[in-house]
Amino acid sequence: MLGFDSTAEVTQDFTDQTELLSKGVRMLRPGGGTALYDAIYFVCRDKLAKADPGIAVRRAGGILSDGRDNQSHATREEASEMALRAEAVVYDISTNVNPSGDRSGDKVLERIAEATGGRVFFPFHIEDVANDFTAIQDELRSQYAIAYKPSGFAFDGRFRSIEISTLDKKYKVRSRTGYY
Repeated sequence: MLGFDSTAEVTQDFTDQTELLSKGVRMLRPGGGTALYDAIYFVCRDKLAKADPGIAVRRAGGILSDGRDNQSHATREEASEMALRAEAVVYDISTNVNPSGDRSGDKVLERIAEATGGRVFFPFHIEDVANDFTAIQDELRSQYAIAYKPSGFAFDGRFRSIEISTLDKKYKVRSRTGYY
């Protein structure tokens, strides 16, 4: 569990124990400023990318935010790039209730989710947030992993764009925009 305002703070490391996760959530406190991009960059670099490469794991993260950032040193592009490098799928739940109708934060959340093959949710009522977490859980349990290695592939660290589509257009594929 990672909380962020002007800095990021881990309140609970990886665990499958719901009691510890619940405690980590209760430890989150609002603060001044928002360093959303720094939080994404940090968790992807220092937590998700450091998973043992010999063990096949799915790396996914969930963000509960309005998508606005006013404190980060990292840019949105750098945060998205680090998520791609960590092979992490990012799911976002928007908390944007801006009465002025400004949806720029939602656009940020959409861009990050789309780049990583994730999805963004826009709950109408607070009760909908639990349903959104259930939808994320269901989606993670029904995903497929596809591997492809082009001929003459060079391990040079460059980004390679990919596009995955279906022949039947009634289906929608969500995938990363590429890989390193």
